[in-house]
Amino acid sequence: MSKIRPIVNDSCGERLIADRERVRLEGEDVHIDIKSIALKLGDPDLSVEELLSIDTALKEPFLDGIDLPDQELFQQWLLAEREEIGRLRGKVLSRLSSHPDASLPDQLKWVRSWEALEPYNTRAAAQLLVKLEALGFTKEVANVRPKFLERFRKAGIAWSPQVLSLGEAKDTNIDNQYLERKLLTQQKVGFCSASDGVRIAYAAVGDGSPIVKAANWLSHLEYDWDSPIWSPLFRELSSDHQFIRYDERGNGLSDWDVNNISFESFVTDLETVVDACGVDKFTLLGISQGAAVSIEYAVRHPERVKSLILFGGYAAGWRTGATDAVIKEREAIITLTETGWGQDNPAYRQIFSSTFMPSANASELAWFNEFQRLTTSPENAARFLSVFGDIDVRNQLKKVSVPTLVIHSIGDQRIPVKVGFDIASSIPNCRFIGLDSDGHLLLGREPASKIFVEEVRKFIGNSY
Repeated sequence: MSKIRPIVNDSCGERLIADRERVRLEGEDVHIDIKSIALKLGDPDLSVEELLSIDTALKEPFLDGIDLPDQELFQQWLLAEREEIGRLRGKVLSRLSSHPDASLPDQLKWVRSWEALEPYNTRAAAQLLVKLEALGFTKEVANVRPKFLERFRKAGIAWSPQVLSLGEAKDTNIDNQYLERKLLTQQKVGFCSASDGVRIAYAAVGDGSPIVKAANWLSHLEYDWDSPIWSPLFRELSSDHQFIRYDERGNGLSDWDVNNISFESFVTDLETVVDACGVDKFTLLGISQGAAVSIEYAVRHPERVKSLILFGGYAAGWRTGATDAVIKEREAIITLTETGWGQDNPAYRQIFSSTFMPSANASELAWFNEFQRLTTSPENAARFLSVFGDIDVRNQLKKVSVPTLVIHSIGDQRIPVKVGFDIASSIPNCRFIGLDSDGHLLLGREPASKIFVEEVRKFIGNSY
């Protein structure tokens, strides 16, 4: 309160009013500059001077000295707002670097700032090369280009700049994009009906020994192919396997308006999809809460599961053994989900991104935010989060009789690696692999993502 008062109160009046029981903000005459700046950036015809004025404002420290390290939710919000300001500044510098009224040397100056602000933005790197070549700085081009290529290679980002003309550059990932589109056109989408009449969408692509991926939250049979998370994995697995997946009820292309969202319905939906696809023996892949579903299925149907692969999984949901404080925090997030799901709200987005994929960049976070809107409704998202808290297959672990591989990110902030290790130690004939990543969901550009695919291929090869 003492830190906020000097920001919102001034000589014109006291806006933050508090007594021992209540706090009230009189906000009728409060001007929020960040919102005004974001709104102004929607104008495509801003002059160089106007953009420079915005850039100067965005360079000012945001809420300097207001950090509260002991208040996790507030600190996540503050971090998200600061990241959003960095994203806005990147937009400003991008526009300055190609503004028609700016001189080429000025454009170069601003694109240098843009590339320094967003070192993994391939557009910024490509534009910098364009300006350098246009100004005849051939030695710097020869020096910088291989550094960019090495930087993106280490980050797992495919990049091959093709300079077309002054002020125009492309970063191409043509081979991967072509393959993703080709696979999407080959994907065969079907629908089957669960025992309660809910329509479940499933899809198959590729040829070879079958892999069935149990549904996990946040999926869409079509939009997944554009995902920085899933598309590299799907592309790899479908290149030499029949890869089968489906959208969970209440999610993706499956029915959203459903009465029953429960763990038992997740398991029976998997049973329904397997029967509809007509596969007799297959590798079963379970990710996140899909791991518990896969464990239950493998115990019920060991004759159909050739091998079991679990990534980022847990055997017991968040309510199991939770303190009152943890339960209250989770329930608060569920309430926030009902109002914040899919909105362009950095505070809400940060709560999920900080634990699902902490190392995601601005474009990946933007994709994740938009993907939320496409996959399910706010009401269903809240229902999923609540149901996940009641999952408990701990007593089933010792009954798993098929070869099992457990993979878990060592730095997973959503589901600690100890949870994955406990699963592996409780399943007979099980192997555990820890990945050098902090993501609950692996980004396709991560080295850990390539290791994941290699280990899965090796494991499946040994199982068949």
